Amino acid sequence: MNVNIYLGMLHRAETTLAESFRQVADGHASEPDVYALCHTLAKQCDEHSDRLQPVVERYGKASDGEPERLHAEGLSTTRQGPLGLLRDLQDLYLLGSFVDVTWTMLKQAGSALHDEELLDVVAHCDHETSVQLRWLQTRMKQAAPQALVAAR
Repeated sequence: MNVNIYLGMLHRAETTLAESFRQVADGHASEPDVYALCHTLAKQCDEHSDRLQPVVERYGKASDGEPERLHAEGLSTTRQGPLGLLRDLQDLYLLGSFVDVTWTMLKQAGSALHDEELLDVVAHCDHETSVQLRWLQTRMKQAAPQALVAAR
């Protein structure tokens, strides 16, 4: 059984996403909505990791055979200006999409295993991840005209 690989990957990805939300919040503190919402979404990611912990303890976090490429890197710095904000939001969206599809894979595993605890965690966290992605899409749409057309 390899569910532990995806549990470990997701646990790490949620932590990375939380750190990346905080990085973008602090790097774009002049954007009040970005600052506040990114800190709120970072806390959600922390809660996802906490909710996942009992399942991780049952199945394990990863195996020695986990391919190193099965993880997502977070943001280490933020860019400046309107285009920088757009690019940073897009990076968050890509990382969030990785988290989202990993929740989907674990939902499939939970169904196959008839693991109600895992399915409950997935239902809650996957929904919140979808909301995070929708906010990021909306905020990118809002930022795009300024970054791509108006900025000179």
